[in-house]
Amino acid sequence: MKSRYEKRLSSIGVRGTFVSVGLKQNIVALSLFSDFRGELAALSAALIWAIASVIYIGIGRQLSPLVLNLAKGLIAIALLILTLLLKGELLPQVSLSAIGLLALSGVVGIGFGDTAYFTALNRLGARRALVLESIAPPLAAVMALLFLQERLAIGAWAGIALTIAGVTWVVVERTHETLQPQRHLWRGTVFGLLAALGQASGAVLSRAALANTTIDPLWSALLRLVAGGFVLVVWLLFQRRTIQDLKPLQSPRFLAILTLTAFASTYLAIWLQQVSLKYTAAGIAQSLSATSPLFVIPIALAIDEKVSVRAIVGVLLALGGIWLLFSWK
Repeated sequence: MKSRYEKRLSSIGVRGTFVSVGLKQNIVALSLFSDFRGELAALSAALIWAIASVIYIGIGRQLSPLVLNLAKGLIAIALLILTLLLKGELLPQVSLSAIGLLALSGVVGIGFGDTAYFTALNRLGARRALVLESIAPPLAAVMALLFLQERLAIGAWAGIALTIAGVTWVVVERTHETLQPQRHLWRGTVFGLLAALGQASGAVLSRAALANTTIDPLWSALLRLVAGGFVLVVWLLFQRRTIQDLKPLQSPRFLAILTLTAFASTYLAIWLQQVSLKYTAAGIAQSLSATSPLFVIPIALAIDEKVSVRAIVGVLLALGGIWLLFSWK
């Protein structure tokens, strides 16, 4: 029989083993987060956008794309300024070239790109608009290769292709969307292509400013939103919008829904997008950010909606692409 002293030592040894295993698991988790923080941030942004896009379809029926884009941007700007004040980082050391790149990114990606996307959403519906949006990731990868000399491994290119193919496969699943008149389809297609070009250009410009610098993604998100908001204000003034266009914002309930959605989709998601662009290649960040439609599948399953085998195959295909993107980091 073991003495009380021996039992005590044995007990300590067992507890020490569990503590050691727990520490090793925590170290592995922290290492994964550190190595793939850009990729994880992009996937988190995609999840938020998946939920927000459903809400924006309803909001977009009451507000014009320009007013909606500006309203959500102003809410996010106020939240970002508040966050920076609380962190005590209101006046960072940022080079003029980085400010210029981020401002241009905001003008192209948020001012024009997001407005074009909301217009395409209204004219084409979510399914067709997302198909056209899937052009943005490979376009961003090619632009980053040409202008930033950002080379990706063959496996990473294959991962981008598989991810986008899987997303597109899910998106083109038959839906109950109402067919639009032919002229709306043509105009919506043009706006969808412009949105993809704006998103890709904005991502590459942000990547150029963020890579190998100490700029906080919070600050880059704020600079982009301010620049994009300025363009939208000028755009609205030229269009001479009436007070009637702002009437939905007078409803406290509508304003509360818009504020909560802007908090998630613009404040959090754009912040996460900037984190992804700082820590991983533009093409990879855009590809993972474009996986929003995949997150609709588990949401549908959770509320007992029928999901086809085709949609599940598309998700599995995209997951294979995501695995390649993580493997070829």
